[in-house]
This record gives sequence, C-alpha cells and structure tokens, in this order.
Amino acid sequence: MSTPDRVLFDQLSLTVSAGQRIGVVGINGAGKSTLLRVLAGAIDPESGLVRRGRGVRISYLDQDPVLASGTVRDAIGNGWESEAVAQRLGMGAELTTDVSRLSGGQAKRVALARALARPAELLVLDEPTNHLDLGAVAWLEDQLLAFRGGLVIISHDRHLLDRVTTRMLELDRGSRYLHEGTYASYLEARAERDERASSAEVVRRNLARRELAWLRRGAKARTSKSKARVDSATKLLETHAAPPARSSELALKIGTPRLGDKVIECKDVAFVYGPNEDPVLRGVDLILGPRERLGIVGANGTGKSTLLDVLAGRKRPTTGTVDVGTTVMIGYYDQTGGELDLGARVQDLVAGPTRTPGSLEDISLMERFWFTGDLPFARVGTLSGGERRRLQLLIVLARQPNVLLLDEPTNDLDLDTLRILEEFLEEWPGALVVVSHDRTFLERTSDRLIAMSSNGAVRGITGELESWIAAGQTAHAGKASSTRSARGPDELGVKRSGRSPSTIYYETRRNEQDMARLEKRREELAAAFSNTVEREELARIGSELAEVHTKLAEVENQWLLLAEEAERSH
Repeated sequence: MSTPDRVLFDQLSLTVSAGQRIGVVGINGAGKSTLLRVLAGAIDPESGLVRRGRGVRISYLDQDPVLASGTVRDAIGNGWESEAVAQRLGMGAELTTDVSRLSGGQAKRVALARALARPAELLVLDEPTNHLDLGAVAWLEDQLLAFRGGLVIISHDRHLLDRVTTRMLELDRGSRYLHEGTYASYLEARAERDERASSAEVVRRNLARRELAWLRRGAKARTSKSKARVDSATKLLETHAAPPARSSELALKIGTPRLGDKVIECKDVAFVYGPNEDPVLRGVDLILGPRERLGIVGANGTGKSTLLDVLAGRKRPTTGTVDVGTTVMIGYYDQTGGELDLGARVQDLVAGPTRTPGSLEDISLMERFWFTGDLPFARVGTLSGGERRRLQLLIVLARQPNVLLLDEPTNDLDLDTLRILEEFLEEWPGALVVVSHDRTFLERTSDRLIAMSSNGAVRGITGELESWIAAGQTAHAGKASSTRSARGPDELGVKRSGRSPSTIYYETRRNEQDMARLEKRREELAAAFSNTVEREELARIGSELAEVHTKLAEVENQWLLLAEEAERSH
C-alpha cells in the first residue's frame, strides 16, 4: 500500500492465528491504520491477497469510527452482554441517546463497545484506549487477555501493549519487522537491530577506505579494470546508510518565559453548565505552583476537561475564584484539535497570522517536529490523526508558554513522539497539568495526582496509581470528600486554619528544591573526594561535605514539620 508521496508497506506477509495478539507500532503516517483496514476488509490492498479462514468473523474498531443513525443501543446491539460492555465503558447511561448527539470520545467508546460485544474470531482494534478512563482501560486489558481468538491492535498505551501482546509488528518506511514476545521484548530487539545496523555501517565504510587506499597505492600505470575498482570503492565510500525514519530526535528545546512564584490558585470553585443541572465542579481548592507536575484522573464525565477549561480561562467558574499570576502564559493542548482548519496548510498554521509562511525560522521549527519533505505544504485534512496531534503540539509550544495544560496528550501520538515528549517535560522549567489515561505517561510526568469524582469534588491520591485503580476508585473517586465542608480542604495542600495555604505550599516546594540541590552537591563532593589524593584538597572537600550533610538534615527536618502541619490542617 502507498500514498502519493511514499510507500507504506510492500510485500508484507502476516499470519494471525487464534490466541495470537499482535501489536502494531510505527511512527505516525507509517501505515498502521491502513494495514488494519486491509486486515478488516474495509479496503482492498493495491496488490497481493488477504486470505481469511472460512466462516471467520471479524470485529473492527476504526480510528475514526462512523456510527449508523439511531440510538446507542441500536449501535451496540440488544442483549445484556452489549449493555454490560457499554456500562463498563462508561456509556451505560446513554443507551437511549441518539448517536448524533454524542461527542467524538463518546462515539469512539460506543464503537468499541460494538466491536467487543459482537461474536468474532478476530478482533482488529485501532487505538481502543482513546477516550477511556483508567478503570475502563484496566477492564479492557482483562477482556483482551481472556479473548480466545486472534487480536491485532494499534495502541499508544505501552502498559497495555506489554501486558496483552504476544508479537509486535513494526512498520518502518515500507519495511516490516516482526518480533516475538511483548512490547518490552520488541524494544530490546529494536535496540539490538539499531546497534547492528550502526556497527555494519562502520565496518562497511572502513572496508571501503582500506580498499581505496590500497588501490591508490598501486602502480602508476592504471588499467581500465583497476580504475573501475577505484571508482567503485570511491562510490561505496560516498554512499550512506539508509537514514532513520526521522532525521533526528524531536528537539523540543522551546524557549520559556520566566514564571513567578504565583501561578494559579482556585478557591471554592464550582461550575454548572445549566440552571437545572448538577455541578460538574464543586468546592475545588487547588494551588498550582512553579515547576508543578500535576496529574488529573477520574472517570469519563467527571469534569477533568472542564477543570482545565477553567484553569485556562476558557470557562468562568459559576462560583469561587481563579487567581492567575501576572507572569503566567498558558499553552493549552486540548483533546480534539478542533481549532485546526482542515483546509489550511501546515506552514500557514505554524506561521500564524503575524508571520510570512515558509520563513527559515518556521522551516527549522517544522523540521524539529518531523514536518519535512512535502508535509509543510500539506493540507491539515490530508494528515493522519497522529500527524494532526503533532502539529497541534507544535503550535502550542511555538507560542512559548510557561504553563502547559495537556488534555489526553497521548491520543494518536506515536510511541517515539511520546517518549521524547516525556523527556522534554522532565526538564521543562514551567508548570504542567496533565489529564491522561496513560499510566506510563502519568508516572513519568506527574509528581502529584488528584482524582475527580462523580459529584464534582476533587481529592488527592496517595500511594501508587495502580493500587488506586485496583481499588475501583476511578468511577467513585472522592465519595468521602462529598461530605467535607464546602470550603474545607482534601489532600490538595489547602489548610482550614493557621498559616495561609499558599505559605505552607510554597515553603514545602522551596524545601523540596533545596533538598534536591543539596543532594546533588553531596553526590558531586562524594565523587570528588573519591578521586582526590592531595591532603589539602581532601580536607577542603571533607569540610564542605560535612557542611552539606548538616544543611540537608536541617532542610529535611523542616520539610517533615511542614508535612505534619499540613496533615493536622486536614
């Protein structure tokens, strides 16, 4: 299969048997979704044959599913099994809703329920975890593990891939690589393949250099045959190995304006969409500090995106206040990317309304986001889902925010982009708030987690995220918090009395920063002490090391006192 500008895959042979669970990976635009459409019979291959067993039933979830007109129950089918699946995917209350009224995320969940409820010997699923909450993702994993037929799945959820897959298929510039085992074993095999390719290129070039040097040292009178060998060796030396799928790592070194101590503070925030509707947010007290790494989880429909809209200023709270610092510049990476004009060219959107498209600065920026070749001139409507999401990320970061609000950022991004984004966020100096169902992404990017509850309240999560999921908290987060005082705190660092909430919070954050600085200096001094033999230098380092130990103990003690004060205020 191919597109006008590239081959997606060629001469691909793949057998899917009962009990096999194949994960398909590759960069955005590599042809993953196209392959699944071919396997499911949604489109025909340009060449070759697809043989299906006699009587084999295939249940297919498209990346952008289309639902026939009617209600949700009409779409998923009648019967208790269908209703049970819809309930577990958060659509049990919408069975009588017309599908035309569903959001994109709800439509995807209905399509997934339809795919899982239908009897089938082969499941073909394209990004099934998009728009699921953490509890639904965990339930889906169990269902896929229990499925006795064949499974072919595209997913950005590394935890799910590692748990359910038995084979991994990688698509790379028209080629394919099939790895036995889980996602973790695929990563090991890919690293070994890259290392072998690098070693082979070094050997090839060394051989060419040696042969060329030997030929040039030969007799002055060259025959046509020996001259041909010289030319051949020169050509071999000038030939380069196949370039990587992307020209370089995604260099997300984006400038960030200085962020002051005050970022965003919410006090007793509530939000109601209509006069006769229940509050989506209720009594939310939240302090966001500089270098904050806040993750938000909760069941679908509990107001996670609404809270981000309130923090971003897109929605005004019905009651309560949102106080934003004067230095704050917010970048909002929302779920849908609906602000992108499908008819616009990539380079036009990157330039924005104030710059001329195609400037050297913009070309460099697009290359850093892997928009090379003809892609800068492509219309947004022709991009893959992952490419659109990557473009949206480019546009948000190009505005140089110092506060990032990310709403389900892992949806439709390929795994390579996710890994680079995680590394970027680890070093990024601004504040981050992320809503995600991706456990790996949350673990790598969040220092603090809060859960949204069905009654609009918010509470902190203590302990491991996996334990919280296993305890069934996703759909019922914050039951205990519904009985708290309307202005009382939960586990968000807001105290009822005594010193102000911001004082406790900022002192705690400063203590943590001081501890990190002192621990780093302690490691540096310990290494220097081990590598020094001069007595005077040893004495100097030893003295400073003792001083650092004393300061670190004092800071740690202050941190413990602050933690006790925060605990008493709950």
